[in-house]
Amino acid sequence: LGCAHYQRNVKIQANCCGKIFPCRVCHDEACDHPIIRQEIKNMLCMHCKTLQPASQTCKQCGIQASRYYCSKCKLWDGDVKNHTYHCDECGICRNGPKENFFHCKTCNVCMTISMKNNHRCIERSLESDCPICGEYMFTSRTTVTFMPCGHCIHKPCYTTYSQTSYQCPTCLKSMTDMTDYFNFLDQELSQQTMPSQYKHVTSHIFCNDCEKRSETDYHFFYHKCCHCKSYNTTILKTTDGRTTEAPR
Repeated sequence: LGCAHYQRNVKIQANCCGKIFPCRVCHDEACDHPIIRQEIKNMLCMHCKTLQPASQTCKQCGIQASRYYCSKCKLWDGDVKNHTYHCDECGICRNGPKENFFHCKTCNVCMTISMKNNHRCIERSLESDCPICGEYMFTSRTTVTFMPCGHCIHKPCYTTYSQTSYQCPTCLKSMTDMTDYFNFLDQELSQQTMPSQYKHVTSHIFCNDCEKRSETDYHFFYHKCCHCKSYNTTILKTTDGRTTEAPR
């Protein structure tokens, strides 16, 4: 029993509109207003059809509403594959197991243990919309990926986006280790010669990775940072040693 979002033996009565729905997600998909899950007071047993105060057990037929129940979030989840737990600091339930996660107070989100003391903190970073699909990530049921820069993105969005770009869509820093690709560009550029009319042209660039400015020979496509050797750069301007304006 349940719906496409949760397995459970009860439905909920939305406190905002009084209507019955299989879950909070079903409510938000059907209504023009979001449900406040903490304000849910009643549940409807799917077996005996009794409307009653929210709990883990039906007071009429005695059936268990679900394997997991959170009285704070009014969340019922009967899926044995989930290891749901409530995080008081997040203020909502998360998918565990709990022992595999820790709560970062600066980012204000639960992260995998492997990221403890091994990530860049951005204050309340998850309390934002996914830069690709626009869904609010803090309460999203979709897995979130944290990039080295500290920004986050839905994992499915990251998978699709990274096929065409290596830059964080928020800050433009490299989303992964680009050493091999940048070494490949070194080899490619060593075999290319720019037209003679550009030999006096200099590009003034800003590196999106190390956030430093530098100067390099002008190229149609690639400009290497002299500080960190990254090609993830932006041209600020070009100058010609013989003239005031460079050909573009």
